[in-house]
Amino acid sequence: MKLGLATGYWSAGPPAGVEASIAAAEDLGFDSIWTAEAYGSDCLTPLAWWGARTSRLRLGTAIAQISARTPAATAMAAMTLDHLSGGRFILGLGASGPQVVEGWYGQPYNRPLERTREYFEVIRRVIARDAPVQFHGKQYDVPYRGGTGLGKPLKSIVHPLRTDIPIFLGAEGPKNVAMAAEIADGWLPIFFSPKSDAFYRAALAEGFARPGARRTPQEFEVAASVSVIINDDIEAAADLMRPTLALYIGGMGARDKNFHFDVFARLGYEGECHRIQDLYLEGKKREAIAAVPTKLVEDVALIGPAGKVRDELAAWKQTAATMLLVSGPPALLETIARMVG
Repeated sequence: MKLGLATGYWSAGPPAGVEASIAAAEDLGFDSIWTAEAYGSDCLTPLAWWGARTSRLRLGTAIAQISARTPAATAMAAMTLDHLSGGRFILGLGASGPQVVEGWYGQPYNRPLERTREYFEVIRRVIARDAPVQFHGKQYDVPYRGGTGLGKPLKSIVHPLRTDIPIFLGAEGPKNVAMAAEIADGWLPIFFSPKSDAFYRAALAEGFARPGARRTPQEFEVAASVSVIINDDIEAAADLMRPTLALYIGGMGARDKNFHFDVFARLGYEGECHRIQDLYLEGKKREAIAAVPTKLVEDVALIGPAGKVRDELAAWKQTAATMLLVSGPPALLETIARMVG
């Protein structure tokens, strides 16, 4: 199992100590570093800035939001970063949710699977550079057929360093996960758990079985984000995770459309999720945080004494995950690297 360093998206400013963690990840033999974006820092600029100080690590976005850029703009960025990094770039994409897409990017959130599929196709045509790009789908129209009528098919001025830049898809629901196996080179799950492995393997198998699937299961990468908190006090470790989980379960999305809520409901916590969501949406954030069960935290994170974390890693190694994306200071990264072996 490989390791990647997740730097996440920023809060009020750049994450403290991230340069030291990136240097440690390179020294420790990590496979990759990953950046993210929501509605603050973007994911491409930090990746270029920090990646310039590395020589071996692959550089990935987890995730670049589809609604933030046109497919052509994303393809341009991918080719540029791939050249600058000497072929180390991984383009991780995701559709996000309606709250961010419509509320921040000012884009419609209609038919996200269709939009994602078309987005991938346009990007691949740009990067392939074997013909001027023409694509007329239901979501994307290149060249645009309205307006002045002067648009014409164009081919990228830049020759790609690689015509097969890997593209991963961030997905949570079974239809999206199946589509990742069908059209992508890898999958970026959030809140993955060994308990959900069989469910996700079935969704992946459906995608791999579709005509024209891009990769075989052996060629496909699954880079799962997991929080690791080593602390002899399990409750104290869980307390560090509860605010984030309460936010995602209770506040990231509407009451009837929250993909993160659905992930935890499938893990067997539907009742608890409803309580967390009710409290959060009523403005009772402290009560919502307190309502996150320790067992739920343990299902999606590695927390507690070092021996417990080491033992639980064995279950993660038996899942579909081929890489764990972790975060933390250099000392923690060194500990995790030793545990994973």
